[in-house]
Amino acid sequence: MRQRNRGRVALAAVAAMCAAAALPGQAFAAGEPAAYTFDPGAEKVVGTEVSTEASALTPGSVYKSSIKPGEKLYYRLNLDARTNAYVSAVAVPRGGGQVAYGDGITVSIRDSTDMQCSSDDARFESAEFPRPIATYAYRIMQKDSSTCQEAGTYNVLIERESKETSAPDEWDLELRYESEPQLKSAGSMRTEAPEDWPSASPTPPTTAPQKRSGGTSYYDATGLETGEWQEKGGIKPGQTLFYRVPVDWGQQIFATADLSNNNASDEFIGNALAMSLDNPAHGHVDSATPLSYSGKPASVSLDPLPPVAYENRYDSTGSVSAMRFAGWYYLSVTLSPAIAKSYGDKAIPLTLKVKVEGKARNSPYTGDAGDFSVTQDDKDMAKSGQSGPQAARSDTMKTVGAAGIGAGSVLVLGLGVWTLLARRRASTAPAGPSGGEQSYGGPPQAR
Repeated sequence: MRQRNRGRVALAAVAAMCAAAALPGQAFAAGEPAAYTFDPGAEKVVGTEVSTEASALTPGSVYKSSIKPGEKLYYRLNLDARTNAYVSAVAVPRGGGQVAYGDGITVSIRDSTDMQCSSDDARFESAEFPRPIATYAYRIMQKDSSTCQEAGTYNVLIERESKETSAPDEWDLELRYESEPQLKSAGSMRTEAPEDWPSASPTPPTTAPQKRSGGTSYYDATGLETGEWQEKGGIKPGQTLFYRVPVDWGQQIFATADLSNNNASDEFIGNALAMSLDNPAHGHVDSATPLSYSGKPASVSLDPLPPVAYENRYDSTGSVSAMRFAGWYYLSVTLSPAIAKSYGDKAIPLTLKVKVEGKARNSPYTGDAGDFSVTQDDKDMAKSGQSGPQAARSDTMKTVGAAGIGAGSVLVLGLGVWTLLARRRASTAPAGPSGGEQSYGGPPQAR
């Protein structure tokens, strides 16, 4: 039995090590910007053009799908009459493709009569170069509403619009379905958005810049906290880098991206760098005005946003409404591929200045709020610069270490017990017969 148990512990340790090694990292093709890293747990799902044939999505799950120009694809939700549901879609154009102003996707949730619960879109505007773009739709429960409040089957409809001049390739889709936690006391919550809040940009961080390497997607986004952060490898033309910042209830986030000079040219590029902010449900919050570049240092900032508050959802302004949850907020920065024509394909130094202001308030949710909360582990990951996969690897290796120590201890203990028993048997065994046969389990008998 001890042998079998030791084998199981050893196998568990090896399996954990293999699992750690299998976690995906940032995948760079030689000389090319990193590709988008999809969540390895994403289940493949095919959208249908007929709503009654749509596949059902499960709360807390991630899916990978795709959509062609002009397609309208359906997915199904089975909702109760008490839970707020959010479905987000990240559209990922294929590398090297062409997009035009107005290209994008629209996501909506609809009831069985095709009544729209909510709808939002993600579109390429003046920064007309391919990069991941995200948006979401939701069904929320409201006392004074009669729309989309019943339990039953709902449809998620994703529509893609592309100009004739755009690349006709499929876009990959990463879909997420999240359920919002229940409130501690719904009756005591405000149902009006705040009318005013601190809108002045704070003094930028004055700490010495530290180096961090951005991720390639929401899945492996690099953790940041208040401070000044230099991208370790710079940013290459056409590359998108992802970062994430924990923002708790009552806190505001401010962010600025600085692009360093490049002496290779002084050519003016009108929309050289795009910066975007998305919330914990991967709903779009706001984008900075695309940065112009002419070889000199340049900077762009997000507009001031309100503190995170549940009641922000009642505001008609999208950027305010999206600041409705605590959790990880995602910053993405993309450098236009057009930069390479005038400045070469080498990376340009990039610095992010991030500041989170305000005292954290209590969560309005009951129980564990999951992705819609900020934990001490989240703060530790932001401080150390860990992404989700890195944190998972670290936890796995701790488990492997503990399993290794446990297996070693069991082995040493087992050998010690075996030796003790052997000695006891030797001291109590009768003398062997004169024929010279020895007793098993003890030393040879003297002849």
